[in-house]
Amino acid sequence: VPQLMGMLTATWFWVKGFFVTPSDSVAIIAANAVQSIPYFASGLKGVARSMPTSAALDVVAKNLNLKFFEVPTGWKFFGNLMDAGMCSVCGEESFGTGSDHIREKDGIWAVLAWLSILAYKNKDNLGGDKLVTVEDIVLQHWATYGRHYYTRYDYENVDAEAAKELMANLVKMQSSLSDVNKSIKEIQPTVADVVSADEFEYKDPVDGSVSKHQGIRYLFGDGSRLVFRLSGTGSVGATIRIYIEQYEKDSSKTGRASSDALSPLVDVALKFSKIKEYTGRSAPTVIT
Repeated sequence: VPQLMGMLTATWFWVKGFFVTPSDSVAIIAANAVQSIPYFASGLKGVARSMPTSAALDVVAKNLNLKFFEVPTGWKFFGNLMDAGMCSVCGEESFGTGSDHIREKDGIWAVLAWLSILAYKNKDNLGGDKLVTVEDIVLQHWATYGRHYYTRYDYENVDAEAAKELMANLVKMQSSLSDVNKSIKEIQPTVADVVSADEFEYKDPVDGSVSKHQGIRYLFGDGSRLVFRLSGTGSVGATIRIYIEQYEKDSSKTGRASSDALSPLVDVALKFSKIKEYTGRSAPTVIT
């Protein structure tokens, strides 16, 4: 116990100033679950993330040959999968993480999962001079799977009709990827080509229900993404959320500042969507 407490104290010291995003957290838990968490010793049934959450979990699932699900925002979709024995670990970009021990997000469990990973990584080094820290684990994960630089721009309480028009225009533009790429290249010539674009729709594999209009996606050939979602379209106003994700698999480039890595795609997202023209907003309400 004293050794473990010493490890935790050292860990919090070394991790000071280093932030692990929710998207990275669920991916790292999934990548280390079988070897680090006894509950999963026999393997994972599957993993799942909400559609706006970064694709870091997708890369882990592909590399580890895990069953993978991309669901709409809303914990009930995870619940269906877990009840059916199809998913062991799940998470969303808005800080919710959980597993099939309970049908709900569980922050305490997420902390314990990380502590289990830390304990496993340090099992041969307790009492040593240099313990493996949270930062070390994240950096190693990026070196193995690549890094998904990620940010979310929220435009709150915008005119509902203007917001609907913006979203409708984004859907309309998806009809011609050549035109999409021409417009994007005029904004930022260095970004990858868009290879797929759609309005996300989910058919629940458990109950067969279909959820439509769950967000507009532009998927780039290098694994990067732009996602646009609309909520609260009542008479008071609406919220437009833009999710901007730049995938970098070159390990020599995974240590950049997020603002630098994301800058070209942020520029594309704001100009391509014409959000200032539609909403009159020169900046988002919140950036996370």
